[in-house]
Amino acid sequence: MSEEIRHECGIALLRLRKPLEYYFSQYGTWMYGINKIYLLMEKQHNRGQDGAGLAVVKIDPQPGSQYIDRIRSVNSQSLLDIFEQLFSTLETIKNKNPERFLDPTWAKMNVPFAGEVFLGHLRYGTFGNNDINYVHPLVRENNWKTRNLIIAGNFNLTNTSELFEHLIELGQHPKAYSDTVTILEKIAHFLDDEVERIFNKYKRQGFDNKTITDYISKEIDIVRILNNSAWRWDGGFVIGGIIGNGDSFIFRDPWGIRPAYYYCNEEIVAAASERPAIQTTFNVKFDDVEELPPGHALIIKYDGEHKLEKIIEPYKKKSCSFERIYFSRGTDKEIYNERKMLGKLIAPKVLHEINYDLENTIFTYIPNTAIDAFLGLIEAIREYCDQIKKEKLLNRNLTEQEIDKILKIHPRIEKLAVKDLKLRTFITADDNRKDLVAHIYDVTYGVVNPSDTVVIVDDSIVRGTTLKESILTMFDRLNPKRIVIVSSAPQIRFPDCYGIDIAKLQDFIAFEAAIALLKEKKMENLLNYIYKKCKEQENWPKEEIVNYVKLIYDQFTDDEISKKIAEMLHDNKIKAELKIIYNTVENLHKACPNHTGDWYFTGDYPTPGGNKIVNTAFINYIEGKNIRAYS
Repeated sequence: MSEEIRHECGIALLRLRKPLEYYFSQYGTWMYGINKIYLLMEKQHNRGQDGAGLAVVKIDPQPGSQYIDRIRSVNSQSLLDIFEQLFSTLETIKNKNPERFLDPTWAKMNVPFAGEVFLGHLRYGTFGNNDINYVHPLVRENNWKTRNLIIAGNFNLTNTSELFEHLIELGQHPKAYSDTVTILEKIAHFLDDEVERIFNKYKRQGFDNKTITDYISKEIDIVRILNNSAWRWDGGFVIGGIIGNGDSFIFRDPWGIRPAYYYCNEEIVAAASERPAIQTTFNVKFDDVEELPPGHALIIKYDGEHKLEKIIEPYKKKSCSFERIYFSRGTDKEIYNERKMLGKLIAPKVLHEINYDLENTIFTYIPNTAIDAFLGLIEAIREYCDQIKKEKLLNRNLTEQEIDKILKIHPRIEKLAVKDLKLRTFITADDNRKDLVAHIYDVTYGVVNPSDTVVIVDDSIVRGTTLKESILTMFDRLNPKRIVIVSSAPQIRFPDCYGIDIAKLQDFIAFEAAIALLKEKKMENLLNYIYKKCKEQENWPKEEIVNYVKLIYDQFTDDEISKKIAEMLHDNKIKAELKIIYNTVENLHKACPNHTGDWYFTGDYPTPGGNKIVNTAFINYIEGKNIRAYS
């Protein structure tokens, strides 16, 4: 994606199943868990950039000792910051106690973060900006071990107001209006209920409080707690949590909107937002890492035993396809192949657009993340070239020169844009910033001829701002005859409300193009009709709301909207002709058959709250409110 979209969070859960002494004997250090959680988080640093946090719980601590440690940061390099602080603290303790520090038994008693249960988080904030108070993990503290709760997640709920009111009905006074606080307090409420239930059960049997406390640790029913907490949640979520006694869990929404994976062996249980993070951290194969099923939770008890449990009956799986197209790392085998297939499937459209003139066409890509789709496109074009060569070579008496000419039929591939990582644009005034943005990339001169068409593969086109202000100007300096921008994703038309922060209709160039077409065709009355229908439904139950914004796009073909987008992006200063090609939703489904969450492109939201959010986004647009639809 040539334009930056700040997006969803990343989580990492790690449970050591052996005592710290074991890791010291096997790996020469009791810090095995700290080192692994760092790597598990570092391999997901492509996710939330607003903050980072880590919480660690010690199993079976001595009374009076600290057994929950947490560190958080909103530094511009927050992940690096928290581990620099952590390792600096450990180094100070080591210098004061060089011999004792090596002893895992002493370390567990005296060194912070020397524990067995780790919960890390990389945050992108859609609430609270960069306030440290909203950086995960969040902790609900209590003097009872089993009433302490730590959570971190990758989520966005569409019905926060409804859930907020429910907390009030329960008698609570939430400290903030956010889905994070709502989730924490809801789980904590039912955790308290569970503790009370077990306490009263054994109290009636005459057991003393200390003995009852031991029974509570053994018998906490996390399935019951999560089921009671989550049945009203509408949205995409993966929630990781730790209870003070050491029980832990990771729980995925019943639609499977947000991604989660896990791996277990005799030494550890690990979970993360991305499969390659686990593969790299523990050096395991693709098939060793399992996808957490929708509606299920991986539950790890304080003694290290773990099980997969169904919390909510899963709906039809609607895992996010945009996650596959762009946001997750392409080092995942499935994601890599899916992105290549997206490029391969759009090849016929590209060949048609260049009139099959490979001799006068150069293929390239921008940014680096688009290379997977680019490779798929080139693979398909090479297959086309092989077929042409075969047809020309069969049943013909050809001269050596003619054969040489036929063998030279192939796509011209060049690296025309190189990102200048040293250039920074945030230090200059807005009036001058556009000029600097246009020079973030260096271009390769002397490769493009005046008769050439340059085909540029991009992951997706959202706003079109960077294309207009930077990319097109940059490639136009090479003096091609035509520029063809190829998006491996379909047209992004509808806001997201489940974690990726594209929540305003006016952010989408496809929406702007459709509105422009309506005005050209004197169809503005349709906007008034849609606004009226959205306002009528404003206070309806979310389950009854219909997405009327779809009507805007129903008036035009995909090609009509693409043509209008090209017109809108073609600045008068650009000399080359411009064409925009988008992939189709049908191709998306072929490339990603197991990940059918396509609401960005179709408006088919998997949860009822999605329709409420898109209608709210349209109301905000008409009323001139430049705010998130779920704010």
